[in-house]
Amino acid sequence: MKARTVVFALLTLCYPPLVWWTVTRGYGEWTAVILAAAVLLQLKNRKSAVVWIIAGGAAVLAAAVLATGEALPAKFYPVVVSAAWLAFFAGSLAGTPAVERFARMKMPDLPPSAVRYCRRVTVAWCVFFLANGTVALDSALNRSDAWWALYNGLISYIAMGLMFAGEYAVRLWVRRNQR
Repeated sequence: MKARTVVFALLTLCYPPLVWWTVTRGYGEWTAVILAAAVLLQLKNRKSAVVWIIAGGAAVLAAAVLATGEALPAKFYPVVVSAAWLAFFAGSLAGTPAVERFARMKMPDLPPSAVRYCRRVTVAWCVFFLANGTVALDSALNRSDAWWALYNGLISYIAMGLMFAGEYAVRLWVRRNQR
C-alpha cells in the first residue's frame, strides 16, 4: 500500500476530529489547510469522476473558509462526499448499475436474478448516501461541533460498515437460497 493511500485514509478518518479540535481551539482557518491536504491527496493519480467531484468540492470549501475566516464551510465536506457518492450510484441506474459493474469484475456472466439484485443494492446505496448526507448537513447547520465530529467521524463510518456487512450477509443468504 502506498504511503499516499495510508495518509489519505488517516486524513479521511481523522478529518472530523481534526476540524473539531481546530475549531474549539480557535484555529478554524486551519480547516482550509486540512481540506487542501484532502484535495491534493485525492487528486494524485486518480481518474475517478467521484474523486474529482469530491476534490473540487473540498477546494471550494477550503476557499470559502479562507474567504470568510469561518470554519463552517469545512463542516460541509462530509455532505459533499455523500452527495458525490449518491450521484455516482444514482447516475449508474440510468445504465448498468454500479454494483453490477463491481460484480461483473468478479463474475462476468451474471444471471438475471443477480442483475436484479445488483440494481436493488445500488438503490439501497443511494438511500444510504441520501440519508447520510442529510444527517451530515443537519449536523453542520444545527448541531454542536462535538456532535458534528461524533456523527461524521464515528457514527457515519459505523453505519457504512453496517451497510457493507448487511449487504454481504443478504448476498450470501440470497445465493444460498437460489441453489
